[in-house]
Amino acid sequence: MPTLVEIVGRLGGRVVGDGATVVSQVGSLESAQAGEIAFLASAKYRKALATTGASAVVLPPAAESASELPRIIVDQPYLYFARLAQLLNPTLKPEAGIHPSAVVESVIPPSVSVGPLAYVGPRCEIGEHVVIGPGCVVEAGSKIGDHSLLYGNVSLYHETVIGQRCIIHSGAVIGGDGFGYARERSGAWVKIPQIGRAVLGDDVEVGANTTIDRGALDDTVIGNGVKLDNMVQIAHNVKLGEHTAMAGCSGVAGSTVVGARVMVGGQAGINGHIEVASDTVVSSRTLISKTVKEPGIYTSAMPAMPHDEWMKSAAHFRHLDALVTRLRELEKRIAELERKP
Repeated sequence: MPTLVEIVGRLGGRVVGDGATVVSQVGSLESAQAGEIAFLASAKYRKALATTGASAVVLPPAAESASELPRIIVDQPYLYFARLAQLLNPTLKPEAGIHPSAVVESVIPPSVSVGPLAYVGPRCEIGEHVVIGPGCVVEAGSKIGDHSLLYGNVSLYHETVIGQRCIIHSGAVIGGDGFGYARERSGAWVKIPQIGRAVLGDDVEVGANTTIDRGALDDTVIGNGVKLDNMVQIAHNVKLGEHTAMAGCSGVAGSTVVGARVMVGGQAGINGHIEVASDTVVSSRTLISKTVKEPGIYTSAMPAMPHDEWMKSAAHFRHLDALVTRLRELEKRIAELERKP
């Protein structure tokens, strides 16, 4: 268990008070107990400093005198808390080796762990210290970079590429066929073979039951540092820029290019064959239907209201254009009347 001085030696910051204070876990100001360290990232939680049971706290410079507890002073307490939580809670990984029930048809390093009932196909390239959890399927020709972790029942279709230090959660399917069909005059559909790949950069995290389709011709590309929540859908030929983050149940349709550092809220949707500028924020349940050239916050979702109110509002929506026209005419007439003596 590290002391505050040891933590600052690893993560930076400045200690105020007893630097020999030992902490074993992180916690919130409201629920932290002795031996834990909490943090203050917003002034609205400042009152909780007076009653917290934590042994130490992480504070911004403006709140340095707000507590007498041993404390670490940093400019970004929430970011520091994230790194401290990683330090105190390292990912538990199984021992290296291939479980007797696994089937491995490629040569893999001795440092790799392959869990029960997992399958690794031929011609795969598996990096050092990779973990392939129970029930995973890694099909022929796939690549997984050093220190990446696949939790149980992840499926990588053929020729999928996973970068270094990636985390893929259970049930994710990467490299499955995109939704590509041509239509006969009769209305029947003809499948278009999806011959591109799904390529993930380094430090990507993919949530449970998220799907990333392979490209139809070119690759689907997920940039370095991208974070995808659970049940996110990325269609074929999509390009996601570095450090973009998407919340649960959101999706991007085919052949769309999303810039770097974009944030997409839950249940939001982005249309196909468009572009979204870097540093754009898409609010929850928002539909982006055309290219976004300028970064900003974009919102289209309608807040919930009682059903009867919604029905009345919906009836008025159809007449908005006519109402606006009438309003402008009335404003013009009023202005004319005001100019008369």
